[in-house]
Amino acid sequence: MQRASTVVTLASTPLSVTPWWRERWPWLLMAGPALAIVGCVITITLALSNFGDQAITEGGMKRGLVVEQHAGPPPATQAR
Repeated sequence: MQRASTVVTLASTPLSVTPWWRERWPWLLMAGPALAIVGCVITITLALSNFGDQAITEGGMKRGLVVEQHAGPPPATQAR
């Protein structure tokens, strides 16, 4: 007695294989980080072009990269 066997091979079923750049999901997943990078570049450009060389006014003291603003008058120096 012989059994009829049905074997399905990969060659017999046609698959539509498309390159990754033609798929929707990679572009959707890359859109978030790409928009964040563009927003960061725009923010840095605007900050440097508009406020890069402003002087510190209104009682602020700059120590290195830190700008501190005191609530009262600046501390008086003591003469010894």
